[in-house]
Amino acid sequence: MSTPDAVPLGGPRFPTEPARLYREMRRDHGAVVPVLLDGDIPAWLVLGYRELHQVTGDPVLFSRDSALWNQWENIPADWPLLPMIGRKQPSILYTVGERHRQRAAMVSNALEAVDPFELKGHAERFADELIDALCSAGEADLVAQYAMLLPVRVLARLYGFPDEDGPGLVTALNDMIDGRERALAGQAHLAGSMGQLLADRKKEPANDVVSRMLADDNGFSDEEIAQDLMVMLAAGHQPTADWIGNSLRLMLTDDRFAASLFGGRNSVAEAMNEVLWEDTPTQNVAGRWAARDTHLGGRRVRAGDLLLLGLQGANSDPQVRTDGSALTGGNNAHFSFGHGEHRCPFPAQEIAEVIARTGIEVVLDRLPDIDLAVPAESLTRRPSPWLRGLTRLPVRFASVPAR
Repeated sequence: MSTPDAVPLGGPRFPTEPARLYREMRRDHGAVVPVLLDGDIPAWLVLGYRELHQVTGDPVLFSRDSALWNQWENIPADWPLLPMIGRKQPSILYTVGERHRQRAAMVSNALEAVDPFELKGHAERFADELIDALCSAGEADLVAQYAMLLPVRVLARLYGFPDEDGPGLVTALNDMIDGRERALAGQAHLAGSMGQLLADRKKEPANDVVSRMLADDNGFSDEEIAQDLMVMLAAGHQPTADWIGNSLRLMLTDDRFAASLFGGRNSVAEAMNEVLWEDTPTQNVAGRWAARDTHLGGRRVRAGDLLLLGLQGANSDPQVRTDGSALTGGNNAHFSFGHGEHRCPFPAQEIAEVIARTGIEVVLDRLPDIDLAVPAESLTRRPSPWLRGLTRLPVRFASVPAR
């Protein structure tokens, strides 16, 4: 399937000017773009809104089963994307058919039983603790000192981890997501902690997510449950942290949101929704595999070809965004949580929204006269075509004592 004009999926333009890059890709290639992954491995990037709807809505033709991939013989054992595009992984991400539906129901039921008042209480408590640690300094990096520390603490509490395990889980998860030399150690710490929590809850169940998943009567193994818990933790932490960071950046740099920095609250939800359309934390996702030869967006797709879900590209598709204006209202027909059988479960979306919104509101409540400490144009993004988040968000504010 390799084509001579395939676009390398990487390089400096994904973090610096993705909107322009997706426009150029669409102009030159249409809704389905031939791309090259690390090591010149070919794939298709689906940028069309309607085409992405078609791919995510047909789990039989466009399967989540990575064993179908026609490139496995070309993939080296140390390929850097293996953690993202794994083979025979026992997690919910790669399960298909009825087993996937049972597994998705187990996850959704365990999350749906989370008490919304308790959730908001945990989010406020951990957010306040993090603000207490920095509020007297008059300046902070709201990515490293706040956004990257908050979601995993709340999720760990919902799982049933004791609070003293929280900081270690934060470090391990962020090391794993960074994908550098500490990634494997982070993954090992996370797996060990999850195994211990499962063993504890089998002996002594409690009112938490892990106990509810263990009580499911569909006969999932401990390894399957542990894998799903780790997937949920990673998928719930990093995009939510970036949702907080990207929304605060928008509110601090766009005059439309100035009032909300001084007590207005309606525009917090508007900024968060605009980020999901224009600056979504999860830009591109791997993926789906064609179960047979087919056509999509004018392209001939072969059996076993990998299709990457271009969530941000689809969100900005001019076929559906005809006037090109920013969407801050209640329109949530974006792809930021996916679509179809493998979308982010609705209870997980609600939990992420409560954590992100609470995190943003606590910042605005606790840090008076907050402002960017650097020129807006100097803010940089992590170098990734997959996730879009700030490397740092330096701010200054009037120094206040901890509560």
